[in-house]
Amino acid sequence: MNNKVDCTWKGNMSFEAEINDFKIMMDAHEEVGGENKGPRPKPLTLASLGGCTGMDVVSILKKMRIEPSYFNISVDGELTDEHPKYYKNIHVVYTFKGEDLPMEKLKKAIELSRDRYCGVYELLKKGAEITYDIEVMD
Repeated sequence: MNNKVDCTWKGNMSFEAEINDFKIMMDAHEEVGGENKGPRPKPLTLASLGGCTGMDVVSILKKMRIEPSYFNISVDGELTDEHPKYYKNIHVVYTFKGEDLPMEKLKKAIELSRDRYCGVYELLKKGAEITYDIEVMD
């Protein structure tokens, strides 16, 4: 299966990406010539990781008959100092809320996503150390 994304230059530093018939504007910060019309490309990589692993975890938990009332993935990335700047460390925090959420099953769902299903994780781990934490809110 192939995916194709078109990125069309919209002037200055901005590009519009078309992904699955959805459009996302990307732009640089004003201090480097952009107009701040959209997110930067590198943080979108972190969003892709959050979305990919999140979808896996939700799917796996449903199969385990576990449904949290709230689920959030927070992804923090540390860039290298030298060019080309890339994420050398990424930390993912999975936050759940709900009744009777067994920690061992939450952990199993996350580890299945990380080790078997999430292609974004698989790609990023080749260049970054990726760690995670699990938080369960009352």
